[in-house]
Amino acid sequence: MKETVVKVAEWAAERGEGVLVTLGLGSCVAIMLYDAESRAGAMAHVLLPSISLARDTSNRAKFPETAVPLLIERLKALGADPRRLSAKLAGGASMFSQLATVGTIQMGERNVLAARSALRAAGIPIVREAVGGERGRSVRFHMKDGRVEIRSVGTNELVI
Repeated sequence: MKETVVKVAEWAAERGEGVLVTLGLGSCVAIMLYDAESRAGAMAHVLLPSISLARDTSNRAKFPETAVPLLIERLKALGADPRRLSAKLAGGASMFSQLATVGTIQMGERNVLAARSALRAAGIPIVREAVGGERGRSVRFHMKDGRVEIRSVGTNELVI
């Protein structure tokens, strides 16, 4: 079984038996798109909620608004039909919420809201998500069945 590690501000697409893995998601969000019929999936490990927050905007995987169209393009090249795509989200933790000013929106929450917005704009339904909280997560996304296994320190594995 081929495993591909997706690091911060990176993306990957795979089909068949592959597994996409990302480790240590904190405030970042893993956006995972899947077409069950073609068994093709893609993941982006997005870092920032908006392109307006970065000086260097050349990396499309860094932001939800550019990562979602990029993943759709790559999945089409693997034989996926954009009309069959569904999405799962993981991450968006508030890693340092105790240090934040009360009432401010944390970066993790902003990333989740931006990911949801980008998926809504693309017409892709979110079928499951494991977002928020205060713990980092590691994710394994299986192309064979679309299953996503999520591990956090001190908790049981969650499958979405």
